[in-house]
Amino acid sequence: MKPGKIFIALFLSAFLHFAPLEANAEELEFFAGSASKPATEELVKAFETQTGHSIKVYFGSSGSLLSQMKIVKRGDLYFPGSPDFMKLAINEGAVVPETDRIVTYLIPAINVQKGNPRNIKELQDLAREGLRVSIGNPHHVCVGLYAVEIMEHAGLAASIKPNIKGYTESCAKTANMVAVNGVDAILGWRVFQYWNPGQIETVMLQPDQIVRISYMPIAISAFSKKRALAQQFIDFACSDTGKRIFEKWGYVTNEEQARALAPHARIGGDYILPESW
Repeated sequence: MKPGKIFIALFLSAFLHFAPLEANAEELEFFAGSASKPATEELVKAFETQTGHSIKVYFGSSGSLLSQMKIVKRGDLYFPGSPDFMKLAINEGAVVPETDRIVTYLIPAINVQKGNPRNIKELQDLAREGLRVSIGNPHHVCVGLYAVEIMEHAGLAASIKPNIKGYTESCAKTANMVAVNGVDAILGWRVFQYWNPGQIETVMLQPDQIVRISYMPIAISAFSKKRALAQQFIDFACSDTGKRIFEKWGYVTNEEQARALAPHARIGGDYILPESW
């Protein structure tokens, strides 16, 4: 065979091999709590590279994302920052319950500026006069709900609340408040320091102050018309590859490790926000 014909044959072979992937490529819509942002961004890229499909990710607070998904009546995956919001999604018929899987665990903690310039050692320090504190909006931001539960459980809500200078609209914005020196401390997640190790440091809570360990569940949206592909992504997120990506960003991916960090806490469950908040 002449060189030109060999080239054409090879080109056609390659085209026919890859064309079906492009022709059949689909796009998923993914509503993801921003508590997972850096790891989820990498996870999505890895899935897209491996499969040829694409994913449009909407990051935000778990409650706001659930509301948006229900209003527009579309979306393929819901990935809130805590089981509280997944339970709400199940009760409201917004997800397919049997597809619910745990991806990663989140440990509540105090986050301060790198070097801890205000010398914050424990929860009660957040009540010190002149200290600037921020938490997520507990009505729709998962980390804010956990912050309120921790303060109320410790009997410190009334003394810390006057120092709260702002209620942020997502986990990512909560972490950013301390990273940019907007406040002295936040009640956030242990993992925040791994997002920005040059700016954020974690002060662990006393074990008996951590009431609940959160986890990030993922499920297929009830509005999805691409359930097979959405399930493929869930399987990928929960695979060894997916776990390694989350662990790279400081997340805890197994229950045993989570319990070691907070031995007295229960995993999951829900919390009713007091009317005073």
